[in-house]
Amino acid sequence: MRITLLISTLGSVGGSERSISLLANAWAQQGREVTLLTFDHGDVPAYSLHPSIRHRSLGLYAHSRHIFETLARTISRIAVLRRAIRESRPDIVVSFIPEPNIRTIVATRGLGIPVVVSERSHPMLDIGQTWDRLRRLAYPFADVLVCQTTSTLLEFQKTIRVRGRAIPNLIAVPSDFVRRQRSPDGGTAPRVLVAMGRLCPEKGFDLLLNAFARIAGRHPGWSLKIIGTGPLREQLAAQRKTLNLCGRVQFTGVLTEPFSELSQADLFVFSSRYEGFGNALCEAMACGLPAVSFNCPAGPGEIIRHEVDGILVPPEDVDALAAALDDLMTDAAKRERMALRAPEILTRFSTSRILSLWDDLFEDLNVLSGA
Repeated sequence: MRITLLISTLGSVGGSERSISLLANAWAQQGREVTLLTFDHGDVPAYSLHPSIRHRSLGLYAHSRHIFETLARTISRIAVLRRAIRESRPDIVVSFIPEPNIRTIVATRGLGIPVVVSERSHPMLDIGQTWDRLRRLAYPFADVLVCQTTSTLLEFQKTIRVRGRAIPNLIAVPSDFVRRQRSPDGGTAPRVLVAMGRLCPEKGFDLLLNAFARIAGRHPGWSLKIIGTGPLREQLAAQRKTLNLCGRVQFTGVLTEPFSELSQADLFVFSSRYEGFGNALCEAMACGLPAVSFNCPAGPGEIIRHEVDGILVPPEDVDALAAALDDLMTDAAKRERMALRAPEILTRFSTSRILSLWDDLFEDLNVLSGA
């Protein structure tokens, strides 16, 4: 079976890039022929790819000086993309995120190839009016829209008439990863609360800083470490200063493989206003971290088992987030109990389970004959 995957770039450290890389690698390991097309100009992939994967950068991004140049380049880019897809001779095309999805749908018209488009975030994410209108026009021509949760899929289907399927992300840790054995709480040992994600409004790190400020005085041995980068870096640093948290909160920057950093922490917090799924949350739990999360749309409620491997609190409720963090930071036995159950996420969202869901979709589209 030949699968052609498309995404804007693999050069960024992000959830979509990680998800498509893991999926491509898993299919390649099954012996399927995988081609990965990106729109960038040869960006080095942030995540390693299986040696059998054919990765091709199409160089489709360029600045246009006026509307006529934009139109000409759009037509040219669609032609380049169409040719590249045809040359890969796919049995099926799978595209990730809105702009590549729309371009792929247009480029494959008349080719007779099944096209699956995948949304990796919630419809609440603002992609701009133009792209939103184009998405509503284009998606009905896709064979299937894949979302990571049923609730997200239903939100899209309220405004777009398209056949859909909910398939979660597969969750994996490096083969050489060793989970840290945490020492008993002696009362004075330094403890780390960790968060991870792009520093942008939807991730809610401003809410997290406010919540941590309310309880930091009660837990002098705890620090907060935030893994990631993004446009709000300076704004969040200023908020840290205003809240007198400069000695308690660290911004680490982006980490391609965060598992070592996660394994050194004691508790994970997920403060998103909305999500497509919650890769960071899953990866933290895979490292044996209990988690506290807003029960935002969509993802955390399907990932955390409340009071089993983590705590869910109402969306954007800073008081509730602070109270849940305070509870787990105080109760080492409860943290340890949840930590023992958290790695079960690797079974719940295992590679074999997620690939079987994709295979069910491929079978429905009659493309498994060459698998």
